[in-house]
Amino acid sequence: MIDELRRKIALGQVEYSLHAVRQMVARHITPEEIMQTVLAGEVVEDYPDDKYGPSCLVFGRTANHRTLHVQCTYPSRPLVKVVTAYEPDPVEWDETLKRRKTK
Repeated sequence: MIDELRRKIALGQVEYSLHAVRQMVARHITPEEIMQTVLAGEVVEDYPDDKYGPSCLVFGRTANHRTLHVQCTYPSRPLVKVVTAYEPDPVEWDETLKRRKTK
């Protein structure tokens, strides 16, 4: 799945949900950072039954070494939709920032 996500992101076949845009503005995340994260990233969580359609969580780092999580739809859609993006909170994620801590 990550290879197809990367291909579509590299080709600019991407759109942003209103929620994603708001979160990106609030968190100072640029579209370039979204692209860099997905192009260098890996899928760390899968949400096949997400209420807005199948999606996954991509972990990656930007060119400036900023660690981000990007939730986006499966690449089976004509455009990959970015659902949200954020810097993972170490309180909620393990030391790799790839796995949620168990409660």
